[in-house]
Amino acid sequence: MRLLCLLQLLCLAGCSASRSRDWAYHGAPMYADLTARELKAVRDYLHGIPELELTEVRSKTLMKNSILLIELHLPRKHEALRALDRGQAKPQRQARVIIQFGNKTEPNITEYIVSPLPSPKTHTIKTFKGARPIRFESRPISAVEYDHIEGILGKIANKAHKLLFETTGGFSFNNCSNRCLTFSDIAPRGLGPGERRSWIMLQKFVEGYFIQPIGFEVLINHQDLDPEKWNVEKVWYNSMFFDSVEELVEKYESGDVEKIKLPEHDDNDLYSSYIPRGHSNTATNIHGPKLVEPQGKRYHVDRNFVEYAGWSFAYRVRSSAGLQVFDLRFNGERIAYEISLQEAIAFYSGDTPAAMQTKYIDAGWAMGSSSYELAPGIDCPEIATFVDLYHYFDTDKPVRHKNALCIFEMTTAMPLRRHFDSNFKGGYNFFGGVDNAVLVLRTTSTVYNYDYIWDFVFYQNGVVEVKVSATGYIHATFFTANGLHYGAKVYNHVLGNLHTHLIHYKVDLDIAGRENSFETIDLKYVNFTNPWSPKNFIVQSKLHRTEQKTERSAAFRFGKKFPRYVHFYNPNEKNKWGHQKGYRIQLNSHAHSVLPRGWREENGISWSRYPLAVTRHKDSEATSSSMYTQGDPWDPVVSFEDYIRNDEDIVNQDLVAWVTVGFLHVPHSEDIPNTATPGNTVGFFLRPFNFFDEDPSVASRSTVIVRQGKDGMPKVQRWTPEVIGHCVSDKPFFYNGTYAGV
Repeated sequence: MRLLCLLQLLCLAGCSASRSRDWAYHGAPMYADLTARELKAVRDYLHGIPELELTEVRSKTLMKNSILLIELHLPRKHEALRALDRGQAKPQRQARVIIQFGNKTEPNITEYIVSPLPSPKTHTIKTFKGARPIRFESRPISAVEYDHIEGILGKIANKAHKLLFETTGGFSFNNCSNRCLTFSDIAPRGLGPGERRSWIMLQKFVEGYFIQPIGFEVLINHQDLDPEKWNVEKVWYNSMFFDSVEELVEKYESGDVEKIKLPEHDDNDLYSSYIPRGHSNTATNIHGPKLVEPQGKRYHVDRNFVEYAGWSFAYRVRSSAGLQVFDLRFNGERIAYEISLQEAIAFYSGDTPAAMQTKYIDAGWAMGSSSYELAPGIDCPEIATFVDLYHYFDTDKPVRHKNALCIFEMTTAMPLRRHFDSNFKGGYNFFGGVDNAVLVLRTTSTVYNYDYIWDFVFYQNGVVEVKVSATGYIHATFFTANGLHYGAKVYNHVLGNLHTHLIHYKVDLDIAGRENSFETIDLKYVNFTNPWSPKNFIVQSKLHRTEQKTERSAAFRFGKKFPRYVHFYNPNEKNKWGHQKGYRIQLNSHAHSVLPRGWREENGISWSRYPLAVTRHKDSEATSSSMYTQGDPWDPVVSFEDYIRNDEDIVNQDLVAWVTVGFLHVPHSEDIPNTATPGNTVGFFLRPFNFFDEDPSVASRSTVIVRQGKDGMPKVQRWTPEVIGHCVSDKPFFYNGTYAGV
């Protein structure tokens, strides 16, 4: 009878695990990015509605109604959970669409939810929390607007041709061949809501032009939808301001302005280029180490559903903001419903007007759609699974980004666990070790000068690491003596401007269910009489737990002491040892606030006040930022501070952790030609804290145990093949960086 009961329990457990996996697989398509077919269907449906009066986004006029963005609109969480936890029908797929109504008496931005997909029939207006309107001036800049900016810059350059030509030693903006000038535009575009005025700096158009400033900056008012009415408001040249280009040219000719003469340009000695220079001590006739999969892949990818070593999850790359993971489970148990990138900012300081104004908020540049092709052997191992991504941003047809996401397993070259058990007699009792292989989900965002490498790393012991590595070119301006207060001279006439990177993540934890609580754990010293020597005292640390009961108490400010442990747990579920099942968040960050609280642009990034804030889950609080914050940080459409202002109860609730990580970057000469990743990686870990009864990696067959036999010879015990097998693929390196409409 007891054997029968045991068999029944084993059967139930097996059936439950199988059912959990099937339901996770069943629900994963809810989070899959829109296909090219779906994107086209949404576009065609909306273009077929006469009253919208839609035209192509790439038509040259700004006074038009056009689609700016199409991406997946996520289902409500409780609807999605019916499919994930009960195997019920999935909610219908929907699209989020941003339409720019420029051909209206009062131009506006309106968002729509279009459904059902793949054959849409209805559309409804989507509003933000508090029904805040979206100012037309807050829209992301488009390719057509850039064309018109280039046009006015051409007129400016004609007026200042001699100045620019003499300053740069032969570079010009118009009618140039291999000695051309280009530009970088600065945001936010103004000093308050409703403005659209951009500082623009000219640079030499060579490889790495971001660090080739020439000392000419201009403020253009481009608020009007008729580019003929755009005008120059200020010009900056050699640390002097002018009210017009004509004034600068006149004073330049009369000698009232000290002229800049940049060093002679040498195409064969380009400091901003990747071409190797200097002596190398590394052999070039052989390749370095490579990853191999001797017996094939140990993970499984089916569209956007991934399984590996007990892990399963669905993923997507949101065009507006980037990489997201959903329904994250370990051995069938959900740990998080959503872990998603929300925003990335880089706030600068400097002495030139462009540097002073630079406060980049990258969702406003469609950070997620800036995911380009990954290079095998550099961005990802050659053995990786590469995935194409499709985006619809500022385009008239879906754009396919080939091989823009990769998934791979790698060894960390560090044991997950190990121990050498010495017998202290020249031998040992045993050696035990577990190989630390992990699965990596990776994509990148190249937002003009900076490249962000986004990683989710899944360990065999139930740990998840979420991190970003920053590389690419620094944002550089023209060197001035006063500029040394705001950065470092990195080349002739080039100042690398100090800046702070902050990254914001949403972490919707579901620890053993949706009803979770949150506590902080610190240490306090205790002093008591030594029980075995009453004349003496014992001083030691004691755990001090604080249950955080409301949203405001769980919002930790930068500049304040951060708790040693932050612990999310299910108060209704315990492990074998009587501990409440939980996970904790461990930060790997050097972040700090970038502006005083409430200071103008800081209102748009109120999430940056907190390394960690905890709120109750609400579908209306889906994101902490928006594509419009860059264009209007002063009065943002999405204000994160509103999420915690009502100070709701967070005990035994569905909780969301909002995590801010980042670092200060003071550029230095080693940032030339561009920034390297070592030391520029930040993120956080999700670590089990009494969630399991023991380390779940005890199930790993990548374990090796060695014991000494009676004959003194080692006896090896292992559960994987003894012979590793063949080496890396013999396929030659191939890379094609193009992307095109489909």
